[in-house]
Amino acid sequence: MRWQGKERFLKRFPGKTRNGKDMGNGKKTAYLGVLLSFALILSYVESLVPFSFGVPGVKLGLANLAVVLVLYRYGWREAILLNVMRVVLAGFLFGNLFMVMYSLAGAVCSFAAMCAFKKTGKFGMAGVSMAGGIFHNVGQAAVAVFVTETAGVVYYLPALMAAGVATGLVIGIAAREVTVYAKKAFKNGEDG
Repeated sequence: MRWQGKERFLKRFPGKTRNGKDMGNGKKTAYLGVLLSFALILSYVESLVPFSFGVPGVKLGLANLAVVLVLYRYGWREAILLNVMRVVLAGFLFGNLFMVMYSLAGAVCSFAAMCAFKKTGKFGMAGVSMAGGIFHNVGQAAVAVFVTETAGVVYYLPALMAAGVATGLVIGIAAREVTVYAKKAFKNGEDG
């Protein structure tokens, strides 16, 4: 199947366009559902592949790719909804209640930081994603201090923040490349 132009794509994948036109709630909901499924698949893949960075709790955060894409495509409301649904569903499907609690704390801190950094207009997708990676680990460390009732967890924070920068950079670059490819496909009328 080949792209029949930008207008046809926008009819298939709704939301708000750059000029503010509404593209329909039903299609937008379906598109967000596909992205939620994508995020859950990435969460599952990440749970299967053991990444050992030498620091407990460090993960790549692959599912955050979908959150960054939705944040830039639709806005913060849709992105927070996708983020919370992803954390809750992935936690109960591939983890437990504690995983949901830690992930939700990290996701809230991460999302607040990403929105704040994006709003300044001084950071690209990679910078916004790195801020999200850092603050995700800060949120999880705060919950760990609360749950374990020991401040010793804070000693892991510098390593967790460095890991957040690295993984956030990877996710941000991936999100930027997906966006660039999609724009080129729309501009050239190619099937991606």
